[in-house]
Amino acid sequence: MTQRALDPSGEQPDGSSGSPGPGRPVKIDAGSELDPVHPVDLPATSARGLTAAEVAERIARGEVNDVPVRSSRSVTEIVRANVFTRFNLIIGVLWVIMLFVAPIQDSLFGFVIIANTGIGIVQEWRAKKTLDSLAVIGEAKPTVRRDGVAAEVSVSEIVLGDLVELGPGDKVIVDGTVTEADSLEIDESLLTGEADPVLKRAGDPVMSGSFVVAGGGAFAATKVGREAYAAQLAEEASRFTLVQSELRSGISTILKYVTWMMIPTAIGLIISQLVVKDNNFKESVARTVGGIVPMIPEGLVLLTSVAFAIGVVRLGRKQCLVQELPAIEGLARVDVVCLDKTGTLTEGGMDVTEVRALNGTDDPYLRRVLGAFGASDPRPNASLQAIIDTYPAPSPSPSPSPSPSPSPDGTGWRVTQALPFSSARKYSGAAFDEGAGQQSSWLLGAPDVLLPEADPALAEIEQLNEQGLRVLLLARAQGELDGPDIAAGAVPSALIVLEQRLRPDAGETLAYFADQRVATKVISGDNAVSVGAVAAKLGLPGAEHTLDARKLPTDPDAMATAMEENAVFGRVTPQQKRDMVAALQSRGHTVAMTGDGVNDVLALKDADIGVSMGSGSEATRAVAQIVLLNNSFATLPSVVAEGRRVIGNITRVATLFLTKTVYSVLLAVLVVCFQVEYPFLPRHLTLLSTLTIGVPAFFLALAPNKERAHPHFVRRVMRYAIPSGTIAAVATFAMYLIARSHYSGTGALDAETSVATLTLFLVSMWVLAIIARPYTWWRICLVAAMGLAFLIVLMVPWLQDFFALKLVGTTMPWTAVGIAVVASVALEYAWRLVGRRFPV
Repeated sequence: MTQRALDPSGEQPDGSSGSPGPGRPVKIDAGSELDPVHPVDLPATSARGLTAAEVAERIARGEVNDVPVRSSRSVTEIVRANVFTRFNLIIGVLWVIMLFVAPIQDSLFGFVIIANTGIGIVQEWRAKKTLDSLAVIGEAKPTVRRDGVAAEVSVSEIVLGDLVELGPGDKVIVDGTVTEADSLEIDESLLTGEADPVLKRAGDPVMSGSFVVAGGGAFAATKVGREAYAAQLAEEASRFTLVQSELRSGISTILKYVTWMMIPTAIGLIISQLVVKDNNFKESVARTVGGIVPMIPEGLVLLTSVAFAIGVVRLGRKQCLVQELPAIEGLARVDVVCLDKTGTLTEGGMDVTEVRALNGTDDPYLRRVLGAFGASDPRPNASLQAIIDTYPAPSPSPSPSPSPSPSPDGTGWRVTQALPFSSARKYSGAAFDEGAGQQSSWLLGAPDVLLPEADPALAEIEQLNEQGLRVLLLARAQGELDGPDIAAGAVPSALIVLEQRLRPDAGETLAYFADQRVATKVISGDNAVSVGAVAAKLGLPGAEHTLDARKLPTDPDAMATAMEENAVFGRVTPQQKRDMVAALQSRGHTVAMTGDGVNDVLALKDADIGVSMGSGSEATRAVAQIVLLNNSFATLPSVVAEGRRVIGNITRVATLFLTKTVYSVLLAVLVVCFQVEYPFLPRHLTLLSTLTIGVPAFFLALAPNKERAHPHFVRRVMRYAIPSGTIAAVATFAMYLIARSHYSGTGALDAETSVATLTLFLVSMWVLAIIARPYTWWRICLVAAMGLAFLIVLMVPWLQDFFALKLVGTTMPWTAVGIAVVASVALEYAWRLVGRRFPV
């Protein structure tokens, strides 16, 4: 547990009268510590936080933030969702009927449903365990001050009245009142929809669900647990869910139409078999059920859930937390990935490689300035941290002299003003009392922002940027930091050259996206040329096409054109990132946005898929659908591949399931129209479904598939299922009618059923053979194994008796084979015709 000791007295220094405006510097008393705050007038112990006794007392009263946030639904909900479905209800009723009127082999479909449902429950339970464990790993731990010591605690351990510290990117966990504010700006867009940050002063309320974009401070928790404003929203948003998925909604649409189509067809079949045909009652019931059961594509829903659940488990093993399951599907549809350079292409850390003095600035004096500047910010970003590592400044002594003298290491300098870094402003600032009556103000930030366009130093900076180096400018400001145009008259004093640490796996990841025809756009707040150089080192296609976002057109259409023509963008503001995402989406692109900083939040929210690094700010993790807990950008290809596997394979197997539904409905209609017995018993269709759909679909659904996901799932599936099911139904019924005219006497119906089953099996196998393409050794073995299994049933006597399948004579079986061959040729022609006439 990380702890940070405060001043033993617990008192915080007073700031200047009045609260700072947005992005304004904070005045600090010359003798104060380097952690400026604006405390509210509270009891003496408030600045130290609660005592251990007060925390225990609140826990005893139940005043704890005990909202049960789950990353997945409960086991009870999993069982209920998998068991209590409308199709399970229909099949369950039919199964009970069959147990009373027919042999056990005609009730096999019921045992299959039980097994399938059990598989679904087990797989989703595995996914639940994975999600729950990953959610704990990725859970943010807020910093709470107790007994004068700041420590990280679990969200559920916060109690009423706790003093919670805030910094850039921190999420407000519970409702509270600001007690300390250091240029504290909070984004409440997740609650109000307003994107502009709100300046918070001491005494202002803060709401759970908002997050800090600039400055720092602390707030006292006033509402915890279920009373917090966003508690219910957070709980609902983090649940295991499959909603808002084109795949799931498409399947639901198909099932809705199947239900309406099934009802009148089933009624007609029941009347036909029980009333019109004067047959044995039990056999009529069995054949009626045999006609109804295959109409239901119940396995399609199960297989989709299983495929998603297995996807979660697979990604979980790679330390990838999928906060919303449709994100797996969504990322597979992505054709543009927007990357924030820092944290994705480069590692968070940087190194100072050189400091170049400008305008004759003394080098030892620069070291003192940089050492003091680094110590002025209690929450340094990566650039400032690199300066701190190179030019550390010892902490001031507890009892400094009234007028300390300057020293080479920076000791004795006191901060009198602080201007926090802002991604919109591109620089930070600090003012110092150097001692002996010397005062100075300094700015540190982007050279092309702090310098005028014609400044000769920019040419030197451009050369460094072209080498992929990052350059910061240290400039001496004239006047107070709260001046209206403080940057305008700043005098350049030094260039700080930083070298970024490239991620070793970033190049391979960019190559993967290029190979998959996914456009990559690097969007950064840094200099465009520098970012382009880094991207070029990693082999990004089009890295030479860079654009300074300050020259980016504001017109959405013109911006979209610029986005498509360029690959690297620099000096991008947070609002521009959001506009860029919207511009790409306006051109029909599916956009994924990655990032780890609070300045990425707006774009992450608006992108089709938001991806956050595990080490990123709490705000980015809160709005992202996918969190890379291992902070590795190289995990993204795995997510893309998993999504493509799920969608591509489910599209494949959905055609199998719906082909069965189509031919089952058409066979029932034909039986009613021709007033004949239904050709199959439930055992026959159970056998056919298992060999031509169930077993093959399971393996095909889990196979690798790199094809990019396409929209219009329902149309893509039905355009093949309808002609395939129609051809299968017509071929099977034609063979059945031919067999009826050939066979006579006792056992004729069994012989007719056997050749009809053979025909339907061969046609269904050809549909399977088409769907299994392109062939690999295991796909060929899979299709061959299913054919061999059916052949064994026809050859082994006890299996013949069990499934009531016995081919009589040679004329009708070979006729069945001939009709199946003709149907297979028709299938090939139909699939090719559909592919040309109805492209998606």
